[in-house]
Amino acid sequence: MRILIADDHDLLRDSLVAFMQAEGNIDTDTAANLDEACALIDGHYTYDLVLLDYNMPGMNGLEGLKTAADRNGVHRVALMSGEASREIAEQALEMGAIGFIPKTLPAKSLVNAIKFMAMGEKYAPLDFMTAEPEPNNHPLLKSLTDRETQVLKGLTEGKSNKEIARDLELSEPTVKLHVKTLYHKIDVSNRTQAAMVARDQGVF
Repeated sequence: MRILIADDHDLLRDSLVAFMQAEGNIDTDTAANLDEACALIDGHYTYDLVLLDYNMPGMNGLEGLKTAADRNGVHRVALMSGEASREIAEQALEMGAIGFIPKTLPAKSLVNAIKFMAMGEKYAPLDFMTAEPEPNNHPLLKSLTDRETQVLKGLTEGKSNKEIARDLELSEPTVKLHVKTLYHKIDVSNRTQAAMVARDQGVF
C-alpha cells in the first residue's frame, strides 16, 4: 500500500508519516504543496490514496482536489483540514473525494481513516458531518470580533501571519492589524503570550 500525504505543516506531515510507518506495509511519500503533490502523482507510482490539506499552497479551495483527482493513475483522493466547514466536506465528497478528515481527529482514528480510504472505503466522521457548530462563549473572547477570534485561534496553532492570512483569505497587513488589536484587548505584548493565554484559559 502506498499513500501520498500533502500538507504544508512539517510537524503534522512528519507525525502522520511516523504513524503510518508504524502500521507496517505502508509506503508513504510527502509533499508540501499541490505542485509537489502533482509531480509525485505524475511520477513512478500509482497511489492507493492521495491525502490533500485543504489550505496548503496551490489548492485554491476545492480546485486543488479536482486537479489532483484528474491526474492519470489516481483513483482515490481525500481531503483533510483543520479549518474547513461541513459544507466544504460535503462538496468535496460530491466532487468524488473518497473521504474527509478533520485534523481534530485523535491519532488512532486518523490512522484508521487513512487506512480505510486507501483500501477503497469512503470515510467522513459522522459526528463532524452532523454536528451543529457550537458558539464559543469563553469570557476572553467577549471583547474580540469574529475575525480577531479566528486570528487568535491561528496563533494558538503556531501559524505565521502569512498562514493565517491564507487560511482566512485575508491580506497579511489585515491580519497584522487584527493581531495588534487583539494583543491590546487581551493585554499581551506578543504572539507567544497570546497563544499561552488562550491555551492556559482553555479558549480553544
